[in-house]
Amino acid sequence: MVDAPLITSIFTSFQRRKWFAIAIPVIIFAYLFYAAASFDVLGVAARARMDNAQNLLSDFWSYKVNVIRDNRNGKIISAIDADARYSYAPDWVKTEGEVTQIDLGDGHVVTYDAQGAHYVVPGYGTISVIASNGKIVLDAPQPLPEWISVSDTRVGVTTPAGRFIYTKSKVETQRFFAGWELFFFTFDSPFYGKSIGQLTALALWDARLDPALPNWEAISHDFLTNSLWHHGDVLWAVFETLLMAFLGTFCAALIALPLSFLAASNMMPWLLPRFGMRRVFDFIRGLDALIWTLILVRAFGPGPMTGALAILMTDTGLFGKIFSEALENIDEKQVEGIRSTGANAIQRARFGVLPQVLPILMSQVLYNFESNTRSATVIGAIVGGGIGLLLTQAIQTQKDWEDVAYYLILIVVMVIVIDWLSGLIRRKLIKG
Repeated sequence: MVDAPLITSIFTSFQRRKWFAIAIPVIIFAYLFYAAASFDVLGVAARARMDNAQNLLSDFWSYKVNVIRDNRNGKIISAIDADARYSYAPDWVKTEGEVTQIDLGDGHVVTYDAQGAHYVVPGYGTISVIASNGKIVLDAPQPLPEWISVSDTRVGVTTPAGRFIYTKSKVETQRFFAGWELFFFTFDSPFYGKSIGQLTALALWDARLDPALPNWEAISHDFLTNSLWHHGDVLWAVFETLLMAFLGTFCAALIALPLSFLAASNMMPWLLPRFGMRRVFDFIRGLDALIWTLILVRAFGPGPMTGALAILMTDTGLFGKIFSEALENIDEKQVEGIRSTGANAIQRARFGVLPQVLPILMSQVLYNFESNTRSATVIGAIVGGGIGLLLTQAIQTQKDWEDVAYYLILIVVMVIVIDWLSGLIRRKLIKG
C-alpha cells in the first residue's frame, strides 16, 4: 500500500516545480519589459533616422566627387573627396564664363551662376538659393520635403542623385560613384588606370618606366605611399595592433606561469603565500583592460607599449587563475615517479608537471591572443596607436566613411587570420 504522506510529498514537489517553471519566464519577461521602459527603446526607435543610416552605408562602398565654388572669388574646383591634389575635369561638369552646369544624371541638374545656385529636381521643381544682405534666401516649392534642410547659414539637399550644400562661403555639389577611386594609385603615378594584366607585365617582363628602379619595386612604392589611402601607414598600424596583443598576451603568460605555482594548493603547501597570490590575481583581473589603459596612459603616456602593458596587466591575473587551476588538476602519480628518481622541485616541475599542463596553458594563451587582437583595436584608440587610432580619427572627421569601411575590413580580416592560425596551433597541441 502506498504511503499517503509520500504521495502528498510527491504532489507538493510537482506543484512546486510547476510554479517554478512558470515563475522563471514571467520574471525574465518582466525584467525585459522594465529594461525596455528604462532605456526608452520605443523612443529610440522613433528618433532613428534611417535616411542617415542609408547615407552612411552608401558612403561605405562609394566615393564622391565634389564640385565646389568659392563664393568669395568664384573659383571652381572638381576633385575627389574635395582634395585639390585629386582635382580633374569630369565630362558631366561644364563651365562657361560665370555659369557652371553639373549634370547629376536622371534629370538632376545643378547650376552655379552669379546670383547663386539652382538645383532642378525631377518631380519636385527647381530649388534656388541666393545670398542677399549676408543671409541665405531659399526659393523652392512648398511645403519643403524632409530631404531639404534649411537654416540661416546653410541649405542642404540630399537626393538619390547626389548632395547639394550652400553656405555663405561656398556652394558644393557631391556626386557619388560606386567603388573606391584611387585605392591603388593616385593620378600622379604612372601606374594609374592600368589593369591587373598590364601591371603584371610591367612587374615581370616589360621595360622599366624608371631606369633606376625595377617596375615591381616602383609599383609597391606607389601603392604603399598612396597619398589618399596611406596604405603604408595603415599596414604599420595593423602591425602595431598585432604587436600590442602579442607582447601583452605572451609576456603575461611568462609572468603568470611561475606565479601560478604559488597559487596552486598542491604546489604551495603554506596557506598565507597561496592566499596572498590568489588575491593578487583577483585584484589584477578585477580591473578591465580599458581601466588599466587609462591608468597606464596617465603614468607612462600614450603609445603602443602602454597598450601592451594594459593587456599584460589584465591577462596576468587571468592566466594566474587558469594556470593555478590547471596545476591543481594534474596527475600526481607522474610527479611521484619523477620524485622517486631523486629529482628536486625544479626538475619535478619541469618533467612531471609542465608536460601535463603545457597543451592546456598554450591553448588558453592562444585563445586570449585571438581575443586581445580585437581588444587591442579599442585600446589603440585610447593610447594613440594601431589601427584603432586610425579608425577613431576617420569616424571623428564624419567625411571619409570609405576609410572607416577599409579599416573595419582590415580588422575583420586580421581577426579571422589570427583565429585560424591560433585554432590550427591549438588543435596541434591538443592532439600532441
